Amino acid sequence: MPSLFEPGRNCWRVENASQAAFIVDADDYFKAFVAAARKAQRSILITGWDFHSRTRLLCSAAGGGDCDLELGDFLNQLARERRDLQIHILIWDYPMIFGMDREWAPIYGLGWRPHRRVHFRYDNTHPTGGSHHQKIVVVDDAVAFNGGIDLTCRRWDTCAHAAHDEHRVTNGTPYPPFHDLMMAVEGDAARALGDLVRERWRIATGDTLRPPAAARRMAWTRRRRSPMAAALRWPDDLQASVRDVPVAISLTSPPVHGHSGKREVEALYIDMIAAARHSIYLENQYFTAEKIGDALEARLQEADGPEIVVVLRKLSHGWLEEMTMEALRTRLIERLQAADTHGRLRVVYPYIDGLDEGTCIDIHSKLIIVDDEIARIGSANIANRSMGLDTECDLTMAADGRDDVRTAIRRLRAVLLGEHLGHAPEAVQAVIDRTHSLHAALDELHQEQRTLRALEGGAQTPEGLLNVLSVADPERPVSLAELGSLFSADDSLETAAPAAGPAWGKIAIVAAVLAGLTAIWQLTPASELLDARRIVGWAREFGGHWWAPIVTMLAYTPACLIMFPRSPITLFAVVAFGPWMGFAYAMIGLEFSAWVTYAAGQQLDRDTVRRVAGRKLNDIIQVLRRRGLIAITALRLVPLAPFSVEGIVAGAVGIKLWHFMVGSGIGILPGTLLATVFGDQLQGAIDDSDSINYWLLAAVVIVMIVATWWVRRWLLASAAAMRSEPSGERPSSNHGVGRASAA
Repeated sequence: MPSLFEPGRNCWRVENASQAAFIVDADDYFKAFVAAARKAQRSILITGWDFHSRTRLLCSAAGGGDCDLELGDFLNQLARERRDLQIHILIWDYPMIFGMDREWAPIYGLGWRPHRRVHFRYDNTHPTGGSHHQKIVVVDDAVAFNGGIDLTCRRWDTCAHAAHDEHRVTNGTPYPPFHDLMMAVEGDAARALGDLVRERWRIATGDTLRPPAAARRMAWTRRRRSPMAAALRWPDDLQASVRDVPVAISLTSPPVHGHSGKREVEALYIDMIAAARHSIYLENQYFTAEKIGDALEARLQEADGPEIVVVLRKLSHGWLEEMTMEALRTRLIERLQAADTHGRLRVVYPYIDGLDEGTCIDIHSKLIIVDDEIARIGSANIANRSMGLDTECDLTMAADGRDDVRTAIRRLRAVLLGEHLGHAPEAVQAVIDRTHSLHAALDELHQEQRTLRALEGGAQTPEGLLNVLSVADPERPVSLAELGSLFSADDSLETAAPAAGPAWGKIAIVAAVLAGLTAIWQLTPASELLDARRIVGWAREFGGHWWAPIVTMLAYTPACLIMFPRSPITLFAVVAFGPWMGFAYAMIGLEFSAWVTYAAGQQLDRDTVRRVAGRKLNDIIQVLRRRGLIAITALRLVPLAPFSVEGIVAGAVGIKLWHFMVGSGIGILPGTLLATVFGDQLQGAIDDSDSINYWLLAAVVIVMIVATWWVRRWLLASAAAMRSEPSGERPSSNHGVGRASAA
């Protein structure tokens, strides 16, 4: 058979591992990491989605006593003991929504203080909405670990996954059982992962890390394929699953910063599913990736396709994930079940008796095993974002006719099924050998106290709302131009024909979003935490401080830059300061934020402006330059792009400042006035439900709808007419021509 691996398409590199080991669950992984790190001489590279210095690494599986060795103290101790050792830690620069679960950054001087040879940095080079999700540790370029386990809290557990374990505690709070996987590799494969982490470090920090001196010497003397030096770093108690095996390294990286991006993770998933003859065994945290679903659906429709077993966790982490990723998971599962006319699909979750209500075994692993031939462990979830938006890394080995590799893969699958079913791996493999069926093993080894149960479908979600919720799981970065297109009913400006009627599809989506928000309000604690009277009280108390108006006006600038809706700030200002002063503060704040974006645009180069503007604003730039004041007014009334993008483009193409500021003021006036009227009426309704003036609200809304439709029609028609003019008929201008020609 030809090799499954194709560097440049479904993998980055294929490198030999002198030893490789499958590691199940964090108890064994943390022990192996400690053992390897204690042997480090020159370099330890750590990169991950999260990191916590208080992570407890060594716990007694037998129970009793406390856990030894906290991660931060351990790394500092290593740095103190070995003067030649440099430790580099690169972690995702997460948004504040994750702040409650994270440790204070050492760069703030709070909490853990790294040793001077322990270098801690954050990676903020991912696109909006993306994250750094690789979880890699490399010791001296000799031994490396890769998989789904971060060096952080709420990860430690044993394969027993006991319903209650005294060591499964973070900050005094117990957490449910946690299941995950890693792969350890030695030799050239480890060195390749070292190259990968060093490149991530260069991209994130601008600094170049050199390989450890031992690796450089080995390369120079041509002894780098000898396992002796690497074996000195291999953990003593970690038994190799296989030796001298090629390992494919597959990556996901988004197309940003001039790079085309990589979708090798997705390509290899599809290839592995297509290569299956007898069985596909999957474990994953999520299950929403559309293209992976397409590949599985195609195999289920075949008369002689493989058995498929998908192991997922039963419950989501909180109501937000339940409303998004679980709803999308339910849709994919239902699609596969509809295609499963031959009864070859099982979607299950691990169950153990005695768990607290509302908890489950947390399946966090990212694994696929095809037949007895291919095993893959990594960081990539079966989610759209792991296919093209986040940075991911998976390791895969294939038997390619080797019995020892095939035996190791069979053993890994038996260990995992045995762990979930509560049986020894040998018992599991015996049933599979006798029946030639994973499904038969699930049925025959079923027991009530510990087993794999069928995952029932979640609550039904309307298709329109599912399409909106899919924004939580994008498969590629969303550009500013695409975000701006949400404000336009036209899918394209190629024809720029005036709209024939209302955009009913988008109206339906807006209605679905409102229905979803209503459901969130009714079905979650939000209605109690965000009680209207309580918020009004907070706002009025805030408005009593002398500095409150300054904070309110300045708040519009960061809100516009991150595309946070401006209306909630205006509503808050109206409640805090009253309708007239709230309206005044809102207008001042918006005008100031407009000036900031205009000034930023003046400093940008042509290529940057062209990328920021996107096609929609590029098409309308000539209208802006010829009809500056009127065009800016129209653009602010009916935005074709986010507020900040319009300001940047206006500054870059040389719109007169007074045209821009006056046009912005006139353009945002109706929307701000509408928010003010609505906020005033809303406040009155909270104090006295009979005081609300429905006629006033209806009149304001109708006027806004009519004005919006007319202005948008005029603006797009002007752009179309100007674009259709022969180039010689367009008026020339040297004002701002350098920037405008590229934007």
